[in-house]
Amino acid sequence: MSRSDPPHARTGRPRSAAADAAILEATRASLVDLGWSKLTMGDVANRAGVAKTTLYRRWAGKNELVVDAVAVLFDELELPDLGSLAADVQGVVLQFAALLERPETKTALMAVVAESTRDDALRQRIRDSIVDRQKRLVMLGRERAQERGELPGEPDGATAARTADLIFDVIAGAVLHRTLVSAEPVDADWARRFSVLLISGLGADAAR
Repeated sequence: MSRSDPPHARTGRPRSAAADAAILEATRASLVDLGWSKLTMGDVANRAGVAKTTLYRRWAGKNELVVDAVAVLFDELELPDLGSLAADVQGVVLQFAALLERPETKTALMAVVAESTRDDALRQRIRDSIVDRQKRLVMLGRERAQERGELPGEPDGATAARTADLIFDVIAGAVLHRTLVSAEPVDADWARRFSVLLISGLGADAAR
C-alpha cells in the first residue's frame, strides 16, 4: 500500500507504483516552475501523463498531494552505521543538508510549510507524513549508541519518546535554519562541530 493511502483497504483497480512516482515527481517539478499559488491538479496530471481523475482517486487535493511529494524525498534519508554516535550524526546531517539543497526539496518544503501556517489540517499531515516518519532515524541512532555504551538508557518508553522528540527538533531545526534561512553551507566541518555540541549536551563522550 502506498503511504498516501488511507489505512482501510481500497477496492477496484490496483494502484500503479510507477504512476504514483510520476505524479509525485511532476508535483515537485510544477512547484519549482510555478510556485504554490499557480500549481493545479490539472497541471500535475498533464506533466505526469495521467488523467486528472487519477490524481483525485489517490489524493483529495493539492495539499495532500504536495505533502506526499515532499515526504517521499525525506524517506530517502538513512542513518549510516559508522561505528560511533558522533559519526552517525555527522552522516545523517550531511545527507539532510544535501537533500535540502535540491531545488525540488527546497521549493516544495518551503511552500508547504508556509501554507500550513494557515491550515491546521495541512500542518497535521506534515507532522504525520514527514516529521513523525523521520523520527525513526533518531530512535535508531539512540538505540545503536545505547548498545555501544555511548548513551544511557531511558527509564521508560514515554521518556524515550520525549527525548527523541527533542533530539529531532534540535537536529532538524539547526540544519533547516542554516540551509534555508541563513543560506550557509553545511559542510563536514560544520557537521562535526554540531555533532560535538549535540552529543556533549546529551552527556556522551564527544571525543569518541
